[in-house]
Amino acid sequence: MKVKLVFLGRLEEQAGYGFADISPDSPLDWPGLVEHLGSELAGAVGSEKVKVALNGALVADKYAITVNDGDEIAFLPPVSGG
Repeated sequence: MKVKLVFLGRLEEQAGYGFADISPDSPLDWPGLVEHLGSELAGAVGSEKVKVALNGALVADKYAITVNDGDEIAFLPPVSGG
């Protein structure tokens, strides 16, 4: 199984890369995905302000997702600036 993770904005800076491929043993629900990221990134992407897109579509409820083989998950931080 292969899943592509995409980190945008400040999340890319925190991760140290813009995207990564992971190979979990089975489909991941939201808690499993967050756990797979490790503690440093889990805190950042777990924020209610961070939006998640699954295969290009924004997800209204992160806890309802299941990530399967070939999926792409993008993490979108809150927009800021002036």
